[in-house]
Amino acid sequence: MKNLLDFNKEFSNYGISIPEILLPKNIDTSTWCVIACDQFTQDKDYWDDVQKQVGEKNSTLNIILPEIYLQDNADERIKKINSAMTTYLQNEIFDSPKCEFIFTERTTFYGRTRKGLMACVDLDSYDWKPFSKSLIRATEATILERIPPRVKIRENAPLESPHIMLLVNDKENSLLGSVEEFVKTKNLSPCYDGRLMKESGSIKGFAISDEEGLQKIKSAFEKIANENRDDDGNVFMFAVGDGNHSLATAKAIWDNVKKQNGGKEVDGKIQIPQGLENHPARFALVEIENIFDSGLTFEPIHRVIFDVDENSLIEQIKNSLGGTLEYEQSKQSLIDNVKNSSSNFGFVFTKNGEQKFVLLKTQITELAVSCLQPAIDKFFDEQNISKDKIDYIHGTDEVFRLGSKENALSILLPPIAKDSLFTTIDTLGPLPRKSFSMGEASEKRFYLECRRLK
Repeated sequence: MKNLLDFNKEFSNYGISIPEILLPKNIDTSTWCVIACDQFTQDKDYWDDVQKQVGEKNSTLNIILPEIYLQDNADERIKKINSAMTTYLQNEIFDSPKCEFIFTERTTFYGRTRKGLMACVDLDSYDWKPFSKSLIRATEATILERIPPRVKIRENAPLESPHIMLLVNDKENSLLGSVEEFVKTKNLSPCYDGRLMKESGSIKGFAISDEEGLQKIKSAFEKIANENRDDDGNVFMFAVGDGNHSLATAKAIWDNVKKQNGGKEVDGKIQIPQGLENHPARFALVEIENIFDSGLTFEPIHRVIFDVDENSLIEQIKNSLGGTLEYEQSKQSLIDNVKNSSSNFGFVFTKNGEQKFVLLKTQITELAVSCLQPAIDKFFDEQNISKDKIDYIHGTDEVFRLGSKENALSILLPPIAKDSLFTTIDTLGPLPRKSFSMGEASEKRFYLECRRLK
């Protein structure tokens, strides 16, 4: 019979390790779980309401930093986060850690159900740099200045709770399909099962730790690796779907740990010093999802730009991308003409109390955001506009809500073709920042499982 160490040696070939997961005792998912920190970044009412619902209860809200508060005395908030983590551990609110994968089923408000697998990834198998040939690769350009604030949160944290989601290119659904079948065949009871707050659906999880289950997972990873190996022998195992900067932060901290303990750089990679092979910082807890899961929709990440001349920016985008401008009479007609294309854009802004809807029709064949973002960046550079005047928003409703403000221009992007994502990343490198989102805003991952970092 294989033990967990034997399995982990085999899983290491795929950049994976069996995690030691912490779950709170008597878990109430409706208050313990909160949505990813990079959501609703312009909606303080959302986060105020979350705080009201949580109240004095134990919650992941107390161990994460919503990005809406990044400029609001963040250092003091980070101290409170680390203190809350320490308190949770001292008060023993968690069950004993278990070495196991967790198979997840998330049903969203929209009735979609998607499957996932909680696992640890080896940060030595991940590289966010463009044109990397590592097992785990970034899907979007990493902005270096976004890493230090996240390092401040993680470097002294005794716990992690992830919103990172990795995509696997698994057309035959060999991984999650076989795990789901195993769960049903064994009639496993869930280790958690409950509703998520603010009409965000429900979540349940099933622990996989016995030899038969682990063998099924290992066999599926082996098959996926063989199907995603290029002519030079490089395997593109996972693409980071959500949490690119969070994973890059974990990587930066692990590299620092190696350096501080005498790790030498060889061919651009810092070697692991002897004795640190199983250091907790080497790994990060993630959820793995199949890019072809029918319950996983790919949504564009829209843009909202504040305090600019709307007409000048729209005109520059039109000139950069080509095409024609048309005024739409209604919100729905703008939505339809953008969503039924792969190359049209919608602009929403308000002048003198009247909301305007403008459609830009183009014939571009590249991924839409890869053309749009450079045009915006060029306008910002030419007009000497600060980059903090742009925000990235999830969900069509947010486009129109923010476009109702007098100082804001919202940009609605067309859908993303997910079946070409791995090929695009492999050949062209990471996409522009904030290129796509997996699902609508309320479908984003909720913090739930934890893992010790110290």
